[in-house]
Amino acid sequence: MKRTGILLTALAVFTAVSIYSGFSVFPQSRNSRAILTIPPPAPDHRIQYGSEPLQFGELRLPAGRGPHPVAVIIHGGCWMSEYGLAYMGHMAAALAKEGVATWSIEYRRVGDAGGGWPGTFRDVAAGTDYLRVLASKYPLDLGRVIVAGHSAGGHLALLLAARGDLPGQASDPLKLSAVVPMAAITDLRRTGTACDSSVSMLMGGSAAERAEQYDIASPINRLPIRTSQTFIHGEDDRIVPPGMVRDYAEAARKRGDDPGVILIPKAGHFEIVDPESSAWPKVREEILRLIKTVVSKK
Repeated sequence: MKRTGILLTALAVFTAVSIYSGFSVFPQSRNSRAILTIPPPAPDHRIQYGSEPLQFGELRLPAGRGPHPVAVIIHGGCWMSEYGLAYMGHMAAALAKEGVATWSIEYRRVGDAGGGWPGTFRDVAAGTDYLRVLASKYPLDLGRVIVAGHSAGGHLALLLAARGDLPGQASDPLKLSAVVPMAAITDLRRTGTACDSSVSMLMGGSAAERAEQYDIASPINRLPIRTSQTFIHGEDDRIVPPGMVRDYAEAARKRGDDPGVILIPKAGHFEIVDPESSAWPKVREEILRLIKTVVSKK
């Protein structure tokens, strides 16, 4: 039995690694693979937000004087060190062309010294708060900051919106206007995602062994978040099935939040962050709408 359990865990890890590296045990479209293999446009600036090598971000600035609204971009990859921020550079560059400054955060992950819980989240939070430093040098509007996170990055984005009492956080975290979880993992206890096998590595144990930490680190357990939330998910996503966001949205409404949910037909896990895909126009429209909504409320 023990050997069978080890083999099943190894198979699950292989599945997650295969999907994110471009070789998939599931069918994927050409666009899905392309976003992982084609180098993105270079950022305007690569800037350290901390002293560790992986504590850096990529800043892309729109044309014009500004100040510009900002989208913090958080990549996914099952929280594992094999997967970095490069693939989200396509989305970051596309938004910059639309007049939105983008700050794409790298962070320590499972397999990196200091990665895992809570170090991974602390990096993302520190990188987001570093926008205050960047705004002293670049034309950024800190009154218009949204966070868009993909997959495991969507999980981290939701925690940013609910981080008031999370461990090791700043006493005055940067205020967010909205959060856009994209193909997001919302419940660390939930089965059925390609990242299930890496959750225990992130958390340093199983849900039974570290129940309190799982409660703290699962967005669905932190409701209500009280920050504007718009979920974007592909209806054909096999890596993080759309049922996860449906269940989260139902729980959120019962607790007083009112998240938007946009399900994009014929889109999988990566099309929603690929500016060359047929799903992108809807994603672009929604992010720009959120930015305009923030302006109208100011």
